[in-house]
Amino acid sequence: MQLAATRIITDDVDRLVQFYEQVTGVTATRLHPLFAELRTSTGTLAIASSKTAPLLEGAVRANANQSVTLDFLVDDVEASYLRLQSVVDTFVNEPTTMPWGNRSLLFRDPDGNLINVFTPQS
Repeated sequence: MQLAATRIITDDVDRLVQFYEQVTGVTATRLHPLFAELRTSTGTLAIASSKTAPLLEGAVRANANQSVTLDFLVDDVEASYLRLQSVVDTFVNEPTTMPWGNRSLLFRDPDGNLINVFTPQS
């Protein structure tokens, strides 16, 4: 088994696609107006409209994540923090060294999903 993608269900696909394109620097592939993918060498972030939710028989709900964090490995957390000032509305912290050694920046996407931009420290 291989993890193919992580999918976010949203009420506004265009807004979330634009946000993640700005955060990652990756251009999304729009497979359908209700669905997009941001493909990287290590994984895919899929973004789907809540209009697809009825097809999933009530198993998902947009804007309700309280337990999953998306982790993005970067070369320089401080540089990412400066670059993201004009993109991110809600920062959870400033660049911080975590007890396990990662330099980390936490913030929320427009739907409230938690994002961790990090760099392992030597």
